[in-house]
Amino acid sequence: MPVPVPVPVHVLVLGGTTEARQLVESLVGDPRLRVTTSLAGRVAAPRLPPGDVRVGGFGGGEGLAEWVREHRVDALVDATHPFAATMSRNAVLAAAQAHVPLLALRRPGWVAQDGDRWHSVASLAEAARLLPTLGERVFLTTGRMGLAAFAGAGLDALWFLVRSVDAPEPPCPRTMAVLLDRGPFSLDGEREILRRHRIDALVTKDSGGDATAPKLTAAREAQIPVVVVRRPPVPEGVPVAATPDEAAAWVRRLYASG
Repeated sequence: MPVPVPVPVHVLVLGGTTEARQLVESLVGDPRLRVTTSLAGRVAAPRLPPGDVRVGGFGGGEGLAEWVREHRVDALVDATHPFAATMSRNAVLAAAQAHVPLLALRRPGWVAQDGDRWHSVASLAEAARLLPTLGERVFLTTGRMGLAAFAGAGLDALWFLVRSVDAPEPPCPRTMAVLLDRGPFSLDGEREILRRHRIDALVTKDSGGDATAPKLTAAREAQIPVVVVRRPPVPEGVPVAATPDEAAAWVRRLYASG
């Protein structure tokens, strides 16, 4: 009789982050696993991870659930950006409808240190309302999505330096310069940006991680106020891994117990 060949465990990683890529790199090559990474397609030239890659949306949670069932996905890892709240909600819905386990991979948020002048806010709109009380030359590092929050007439007196991977589209702040760049960023580079552009306020999302953290150190050294947009919580009931190693261990426990 022929010996049955074990079917690899199919893992779908909702990616787009450094941690997602690191997780996939640690899993690809294991013959017991098949790994597919899904990218939203919002970046024109994304860094593609190894293994199978799918680019584009699914059509909401139900569309994702249909894709999971059609492609016989055994486990789902939400390793999207900490602010991709809609995708995280869709992952919860899809996992429930398709009856597959779901894990959220979230790098820890940043923690204020002695000397930081942080102002914690709940949204980009709240950050925009606060800015006129903090400075006049703003380093805006929240990406190209959501710039409309800073396009209001009440901010016309401010000058913005907008950093993003791809060029932003309107609506945008009235007076701004655009810096197209992709992390990781160096501390010396961030210091030079603050000095050259005479930045006196910084706006960031609490993305966490090391790739973009040097701007916080540079702001602390220069005693520049930082508006930090708090991240949305992980959907209730979803287990969380803080590192790619933790997520990889979760995946491997699935086929070890299968």
